[in-house]
Amino acid sequence: MKTNQEKKDLYSHNPEVAHEPTFEANIPAIVEELVSSCKDRDSFDHVDPTPFPSREKVVRIILQTRRILFPGYFGHARVDPVNLSYVLGREVTELFHSLARQVVLAFQHSCLQYERACLECIRQGQEVAYHFIRMLPNLRRILATDTRAALSGDPAAKSFDEVIFSYPGLFAITVYRMAHLLYETGIPLLPRMMTEYAHSLTGIDIHPGARIGERFFIDHGTGVVIGETTEIGDRVRLYQGVTLGALSIPRDKVELFRDKKRHPTIGDDVIIYSNATILGPDAVIGARSVIGGNVWITGPVPPDTKVILKKPELIYIGRNHQTKEQRRRP
Repeated sequence: MKTNQEKKDLYSHNPEVAHEPTFEANIPAIVEELVSSCKDRDSFDHVDPTPFPSREKVVRIILQTRRILFPGYFGHARVDPVNLSYVLGREVTELFHSLARQVVLAFQHSCLQYERACLECIRQGQEVAYHFIRMLPNLRRILATDTRAALSGDPAAKSFDEVIFSYPGLFAITVYRMAHLLYETGIPLLPRMMTEYAHSLTGIDIHPGARIGERFFIDHGTGVVIGETTEIGDRVRLYQGVTLGALSIPRDKVELFRDKKRHPTIGDDVIIYSNATILGPDAVIGARSVIGGNVWITGPVPPDTKVILKKPELIYIGRNHQTKEQRRRP
């Protein structure tokens, strides 16, 4: 490592070496330009005292809730019948306080951002956190049905342990069900932060506002999109690349549709194969229907219906294959 004096000697005695760069001297001007950009409305920043929920702590809440919902699977300490009450008691108490704090921050941020009076945020935060805690036993029951659906729906799954530990579909569904509880109580920010965390890890994008029944199974999962006003019945199975989305809306009409149903309704016992695209509120898929891969649907499908593309004509080009044109030649 050369000292500053050695560097100066190198530059002074070697005319072929360019003068030592002085880039660092220009940094203050760039910083000033960045500071100035925070004073206009064309860029985005959060340079004010308005509180913000912590993404890092929201992720901790997700992981802690998963430890509670699946005791013994994801914690560092061993769980057995002797210490189960102690472990769950500690985890649930910690979850209550950490979730209440983040809910309070979400409420306060929303109140101050829109210049509303913020008088009961602390009480509301504790109330929402308690409601979430109170729903954990039921959430655990529903997730057990999702776990069984994965094992019964995928011959590659060898055990419940394998599904719980390694299936991205179950992880995305678990986080969605947590977020949906908060979404229904009107909490801003937090539900989307939760589902987008799962989206970033799994490639499965489930809006927390969607309504999804029990025994839900997403096989493979990459590229699955489920929009905000989607309704899905019980015992539904989706494969990778399925989109349950909305039709495109003109920019000047977006506000008119913000609180209206824009996404499909999927009945009980429906199977939707890979890369199927089902769009809009008119796409009501009847119970027990099967939707084939790569189809595009914007209208209703009656119950007990199979929708598939016409079998394509495959053309083989190579030394051992002939096209139809070649076979017709004498």
